[in-house]
Amino acid sequence: MIEVLAKLGRGPVFLAGEVLECVITFTNPLSASSTSASSEMLAWASAQIHCQFHTSENRVALPPSDGSKHDVQAENETVFVPNRGERGQCILSTPPKILFCDLRLDPGESKSYSYCETLPVDGPPSFRGQSVKYVYKLTIGCQRVNSPIKLLRVPFRVLVLHGKATRCPPCAGELAVPCPADTLTFFPGLKDYQFPQDEAVAPSNPFLEEEEGLKKDSRLADLATELLMVATSRRSLHLYNISNTRGKVGTFCIFKTVYKIGEDVIGTFNFSEGDIPCLQFSVSLQTEESIQEEFQRRRGQPVSFTVHARHQESCLHTAQSSFSLPIPLSSTPGFTTNVVSLKWRLHFEFVTSGDSSGACLVRGSQSEAVTWTGVEQMEVDTFSWDLPIKVLPTNPILASYVSQFSSTNSITI
Repeated sequence: MIEVLAKLGRGPVFLAGEVLECVITFTNPLSASSTSASSEMLAWASAQIHCQFHTSENRVALPPSDGSKHDVQAENETVFVPNRGERGQCILSTPPKILFCDLRLDPGESKSYSYCETLPVDGPPSFRGQSVKYVYKLTIGCQRVNSPIKLLRVPFRVLVLHGKATRCPPCAGELAVPCPADTLTFFPGLKDYQFPQDEAVAPSNPFLEEEEGLKKDSRLADLATELLMVATSRRSLHLYNISNTRGKVGTFCIFKTVYKIGEDVIGTFNFSEGDIPCLQFSVSLQTEESIQEEFQRRRGQPVSFTVHARHQESCLHTAQSSFSLPIPLSSTPGFTTNVVSLKWRLHFEFVTSGDSSGACLVRGSQSEAVTWTGVEQMEVDTFSWDLPIKVLPTNPILASYVSQFSSTNSITI
């Protein structure tokens, strides 16, 4: 019996373009006092990263697989196939790396091997939606002589930072006036970033040895954090008039529309200048998951919405109000692939009085004291509004604190 333990050194969350490092330890758990006849042998061990893609069959017409040619070896249990038994398609994989050949472990002996691989920058992010899923795993295959391969799968999460230009969200019909400063925000992706050549002359500690790949990986993580900080720290006043067909209800103010996961979306309302009394409002932080038209199971099928946070408040006779909605660290930033698109938005719902005079209270019949009570019935109007926002990744170390994945996984063979 041999115990195989895989440990991700920094946690189970990474940015695309970073180097994933995993230490894999093989141990013969028998006591060291056992005879040498209790030694264990492994023929070989190999490791490989792959991304598995699977869909909801009633919502998505699965794109044709590149593996149209049937691989006879894939059915052989002595061939290393990392995604054997997995649902869906393997859409991305790194070249397999051999950890060792012919390993002998005496009782109580352990040997560790380090696996390092750069995560592809052109892959999708980890995502578990209502229609599609993208799941990343590091698979370690081990085999005894004349025995089937045993697989140890280490799931982890990948965040993708794409370089693109983004503009302030457009106004939505009658409900909002355009932002006076339609600014263009640009940040480069990690894929196209080139480090300055003069960094080689920077002071370094001659007593410490650091591999160039790991050094660059660290700089990539720092660069991504800096880019995200710049992209999400810009603030400008965005004012929107909230109105329906009968008049103005109030104004809504938000200071930025680009966020990182883990941040709070904060907005304020001003109902003091409204012509129509607002009785109640609700704000929902939602993601919109839409399937590209060519992969839809049915033409015109509805978009899937997921609510991540919600605020509801009664606001009759309220001059000003505000809300704060946290973006969960476990959520997926917005992205687009050839199959699915994920967008973030704020969904507003307003309940207003159908009587513009605002007579929502009635006077009692007492002669000496005046008592005001709420009306039993009143006419109301309801309407909604959607405000698109941008949600970007965050520091992967921060996201690791709430990850559902463990940094340590093991198997006994």
